[in-house]
Amino acid sequence: MADPALTRCGYVTLIGRPNVGKSTLLNRILGQKLAITSHKAQTTRHAILGIKTRPEGQILFVDTPGIHRRGEGALNRYLNRAARTAIGDTDLVLLVVEALRWTDEDALALEALTTAALPAIAVINKVDGIPDKSVLLPYLETLAARYGFRSLVPVSAARGDGIEALERSVIAALPEGEFKYPQDQITDRSERFFAAELLREQLVQRYGEELPYRTTVEIERFEAVDGRYRINALIWVERPGQKAILIGRGGEAMKATATQARLEMQKLFGCSVHLEVWVKVKKSWSSDEAALARLGYRDG
Repeated sequence: MADPALTRCGYVTLIGRPNVGKSTLLNRILGQKLAITSHKAQTTRHAILGIKTRPEGQILFVDTPGIHRRGEGALNRYLNRAARTAIGDTDLVLLVVEALRWTDEDALALEALTTAALPAIAVINKVDGIPDKSVLLPYLETLAARYGFRSLVPVSAARGDGIEALERSVIAALPEGEFKYPQDQITDRSERFFAAELLREQLVQRYGEELPYRTTVEIERFEAVDGRYRINALIWVERPGQKAILIGRGGEAMKATATQARLEMQKLFGCSVHLEVWVKVKKSWSSDEAALARLGYRDG
């Protein structure tokens, strides 16, 4: 364990509107894919802990669902609660915004930060899309006036620009203390959890704009057998027509989805995976609080 007199350690919560790049940022910092990503909004549904250990400190990043105004269903309420709950018990907040953009949902994320009144760093993502960086200056000045940020750090999560500077700024803002986790640990989530997330990622990436938001994944079996994982997964949808779309003609669509998910699992777990997938209908699961709780959508 590191000497507490020489190190820093603390929780750092990433907040922001949907699709601003929080999960891509976390993956870039960790140097490994931990949070699933997509160009579609609201891909992240659960708060995920990512652990980055440096010689001078251990950063306990908490990635959260995007704070949003869209929809009044139980799932939407859960996503907003999960993000706001994570802010309540943290040492530092990273407010992630997109360079030169400010929306009503950015304002909603800032409102959550202001209510919590916590130390924060503003992370301005996607600066690689701006050839002339001087045009950022008025945006940064306006952003600085919105809250008493400790610093404002421009980054490109996609390319890795500014990540080292961001990590140094985060470490400097954390309290002194010993590491809470072993130095080689990167998360507290189980492999079972990531199996479900990797399959759900394929649903988000491969199907239409609305269908992925009416699906969720439940892992029924996760066992190590003869040096490989045997995984049985259920994909829940809300209507028979959605099931038909997922399966596709002759089952080809689902076969391709499951194959790619299995390859991603093998990459993450470092072993062979046998994956079997079924699609079942559960009417209005995303609007049913009890169903959400049973499927793992719980606060805290």
